[in-house]
Amino acid sequence: MDQFTTTIGQPNITSILFFFLFITGTMFITYFAAKKSKTTADFYAAGGGISGFQNGLALAGDYMSAASFLGIAGLVSLKGYDGLIYSIGFLVGWPIIMFLIAEPLRNLGKYTFADVVAYRLSQKPVRIAASVGSLMTVCFYLIAQMVGSGALIHMVFGLKYEIAIVFVGAVMICYVLFGGMLATTWVQIIKAVLLLSGATVLVAFVLAKFNYNPVELFAAAQAKYGDKVLAPGGLVSNPWDAISLGLALMFGTAGLPHILMRFYTVPDAKAARKSVFVATGFIGFFYILTFIIGFGAMVLVGQDVISNMDKGGNMAALLLAEVTGGTVFLGFIAAVAFATILAVVAGLTLAGATTLSHDLYVNVFRGGKANEQEEVRVAKIATLCLGVLAVVLGLVFKGQNVAFMVGLAFAIAASANFPALLMSIMWRKFSTLGAVFSIVTGTTLAVVLIVISPTVWVSVLHNPTAIFPLKNPALISMTGAFIAGWIGSMIKRDERAETLYPEQKVRNYLGVSVE
Repeated sequence: MDQFTTTIGQPNITSILFFFLFITGTMFITYFAAKKSKTTADFYAAGGGISGFQNGLALAGDYMSAASFLGIAGLVSLKGYDGLIYSIGFLVGWPIIMFLIAEPLRNLGKYTFADVVAYRLSQKPVRIAASVGSLMTVCFYLIAQMVGSGALIHMVFGLKYEIAIVFVGAVMICYVLFGGMLATTWVQIIKAVLLLSGATVLVAFVLAKFNYNPVELFAAAQAKYGDKVLAPGGLVSNPWDAISLGLALMFGTAGLPHILMRFYTVPDAKAARKSVFVATGFIGFFYILTFIIGFGAMVLVGQDVISNMDKGGNMAALLLAEVTGGTVFLGFIAAVAFATILAVVAGLTLAGATTLSHDLYVNVFRGGKANEQEEVRVAKIATLCLGVLAVVLGLVFKGQNVAFMVGLAFAIAASANFPALLMSIMWRKFSTLGAVFSIVTGTTLAVVLIVISPTVWVSVLHNPTAIFPLKNPALISMTGAFIAGWIGSMIKRDERAETLYPEQKVRNYLGVSVE
């Protein structure tokens, strides 16, 4: 099976057809959503009218990125068992969101997680600091998605990378600019259904070759590549690296701005909890599928073919689709992977635009005194600017190894956003200075440490040895953010914040209306 000839890299009629069906369908949704997106609540949060189940599917769609689908399947196909650390890490963040974050977020905030952090603190300094953390997370995540989309379209459709990037940017801008959160939600729901269906069918095709018994699949992998593919240590051998990566994936999930803002699209805290429960189920099922897809590609395609096509293994799932279902199925899976990128990029852009307009323009520059029309107009200008920025970043980083960008985005979310969010909800003595210290320290440490780590210093900048030994900085940067928050709060107490804490606690648990 190692010698099959792939059609990846040549225009695939099925793929193009499925892709244009997806674009046409979602553009119709955007057209109808545009008629309803008049107010700020409509644009940012779909008017709070999304049900718990719908939001759960949309959360899954927003979270299951192409990096998850193509990247984890590729890691498992080349590294074996250790690829599972990403699947588990991405998944275990959801119970944290469910039990610690979802309900307070829905009850205390309005559109962004900065609403919660700044609820009883001084608005301007906290929102400025929180915006920096959010925008950096969004930008690093965007770079990874845009470069991935350009490479994917170039591989599958035969289009030039530059044309692909501009096309992705233009379509995504249309979703967010005209349809706001309502259109973005439905794009994510459709994409989640397509991705889950495609991955399920792919796994069924794989298991059919092994009597529908995963144990036979793993035994075949062991027979072909030895015991090492079923043992840990192939990807992360240093235990401190494993802990740091695990912390970034777990707590980063609870600090991602585009995920957190989805909790404002539901009518109440009960629906917010339900949406996390639904999302966790779908995401857990999906990551089990990626594990079988990875081992299926290892056995049925072969590691040599996978690594020759792409050193990082990102084409493993597509190669497996072609081996098991032919070029038609490859076309469908490729179109689904592309729809995945579009949906995630739309969610990221909306989160960035909301931060710029709601947190910075309205609450910092205008002191909370802007009318709705003005706020929506600024949000749309911000969307346009972010869309253009995403295209420019995609072009600038062409050909670069940007795999570390997703890890960095999670590290910043875990270090800059999560500690401040948790302390503002849980700790009475958390002060404005503590919040600013925590966010600035977490962001700075995450960025500086990843630059001097083996991930960038050695792999990207080609220096012989790294200054900082760990590949992911979350263990140090997240701990530093909590300590900085405590020190800042001890240096300068905030009596008003302490006085307002009981009121915040009541609102947190009882869900008094936020509108």
